This record gives sequence, C-alpha cells and structure tokens, in this order.
Amino acid sequence: MAVRIRLKRVGARKKPHFRVVVADSRFPRDGRFIEELGYYKPASIPAEIKIDEDKAIQWLNEGAQPSDTVKSLFRKIGLGAQEKESSEE
Repeated sequence: MAVRIRLKRVGARKKPHFRVVVADSRFPRDGRFIEELGYYKPASIPAEIKIDEDKAIQWLNEGAQPSDTVKSLFRKIGLGAQEKESSEE
C-alpha cells in the first residue's frame, strides 16, 4: 500500500481550507483517508498551519511519502530537520 501525506480540500468556494491527511495514494483527493494530522488555512493572514508533529514524524518513519505541498508546509513549521534526526537514531 502506497501511503501519502497530502492535503484534503474542505471549505467553501474561493475560501479554501485544507486538512493534512494520511491516505492511500489510490484514494481520491477528498475521499477516504487513514488519519488526520492537522490543517492548513491559506486564506487567513498570515496563513495558519497546525500539524501534529509527533504523528507526522511517526508516519514519515513508517514510510509515508509527503506530497510536494506538504513537504513545503513541513519545512515552514520546521519539521524537515526533525524527521531526519529521528530516523538517524
């Protein structure tokens, strides 16, 4: 099973909100998912990002691949370096 960490779109038209979820890559974007890790609200100023870092690191260590957008969100909250450190231990 190819597990991805990606965004699921919620919210009204022209007012996007996204949930950061762990899902099988074969499932549709807004379809079934395994676990919810947090949310991303780009419409608010400044953009609001809330991600459960412990769960995210756990899924990354289990082999889940983040999408490009989620990778950049992880970098913004400082999660990219932590994932590498915990995998080296």
